Amino acid sequence: MHQIVQAYVLSVQPDHVKLDRKWQSSDVLPFEYLAIATGTKLAQPASIEHDEKSLSVEYLQNHQNTVKAAKSIVIAGGGAVGVQMALDLKELYPDKKITLVHSRTRVMHQFIGELHRIVEARCDKLGVDLITNSRVVIPPLGFPKDKAPFDVELTTGQILKADLVIRATGQTPNNSLMRDLDALDPATIINPMNGYVRVKPTLQLANAKYPNILALGDIADTGAHKAARPGCAQAEVLAENIQSLLEGGQKPLKEIQVDPPAIHLTLGIKENVIFCDPDKLKGQTEPEIWMQEDGQEDLDVKSQWDYMGKTVDNPREYHL
Repeated sequence: MHQIVQAYVLSVQPDHVKLDRKWQSSDVLPFEYLAIATGTKLAQPASIEHDEKSLSVEYLQNHQNTVKAAKSIVIAGGGAVGVQMALDLKELYPDKKITLVHSRTRVMHQFIGELHRIVEARCDKLGVDLITNSRVVIPPLGFPKDKAPFDVELTTGQILKADLVIRATGQTPNNSLMRDLDALDPATIINPMNGYVRVKPTLQLANAKYPNILALGDIADTGAHKAARPGCAQAEVLAENIQSLLEGGQKPLKEIQVDPPAIHLTLGIKENVIFCDPDKLKGQTEPEIWMQEDGQEDLDVKSQWDYMGKTVDNPREYHL
């Protein structure tokens, strides 16, 4: 038996969560075991603050119109979001000036250097200006919305002209609902160095006082790459461990395995790469690389509906 509760969790306590509205006449929801999977938040436009679909669609359409009107675009941040956005934009709008600015020596710096060289070559081919070892200085009040072009200052002192700046500056952990527990045991719940929730290899909270609370995915401080594949593997471990705990209070037996980072990265609309860092435990010294040219503008979304057993006859059905 399962139930879906439509509400926000405001805080996590040792044996219950506090809700922002009443459910079954109470705003307190007790639990025996709890899984935290709150993930992370990206800077806009990658993150949308609206809950309603119509408002979210309107927000994205307004952003699309802003992009179309801009002749020069600066993207701040050379992680996966920034790289893919820069290359997609340049392929869709080859006449626009696209500049990608990254603070490190190489983009995609969580991977070994070969992935940077692949991205750099693709930027050269499409005509994306790549600037490394520098950051975009974000004004306190943000960039002007009624003036274009405007000056964009970099930490090196360089000044760029742009009609639009898009921030792709990384993930912020959604850890606010864990603050009450962390207040009881400071820095044992939330890692103050990165904001992620501390966990054991069993995905239980690292603090032994809370063996019935587990965390997985992007919010969990596992050391794993923040991506869908590690998250799916963690979900299997978490499910098996909760089942073990439920069956007579057995100790959880499964532990997560932290594999080298891997990614399926688009390099524009059609070209993409599957890249896996070498697994040193297996004696690998070189990355595994699969270059592909099978990308589609809609990411072949129909295949996902087919996978879920839904037949889509008209693209307009996606908006239902």
